Amino acid sequence: MMEMMRKGIKHKARRRLKIVEGQMRGLQKMVEEDKYCIDILRQSSAIKQAISGVEDMILENHLSTHGTSQMKHGKAKQAIREILTVYKLSKNK
Repeated sequence: MMEMMRKGIKHKARRRLKIVEGQMRGLQKMVEEDKYCIDILRQSSAIKQAISGVEDMILENHLSTHGTSQMKHGKAKQAIREILTVYKLSKNK
């Protein structure tokens, strides 16, 4: 049976995503109001960092639940393939 996301991580991820949602609305407003470009870029960078933090939490959850479960149940190749996929995605940032 596949484990689900740990409650603590799920709670933190949802909270951070709500913050990102607010940041995105703020970014849209900044663009609409023709705010200073550097300020817009700073806000955009903060959003990227926040999303990266959420990704880190989700990856930690995956490795500590699904990844370990796959290894224990003879699905090491699948676990390795998924980890490599995430690694390749992270290189394309």
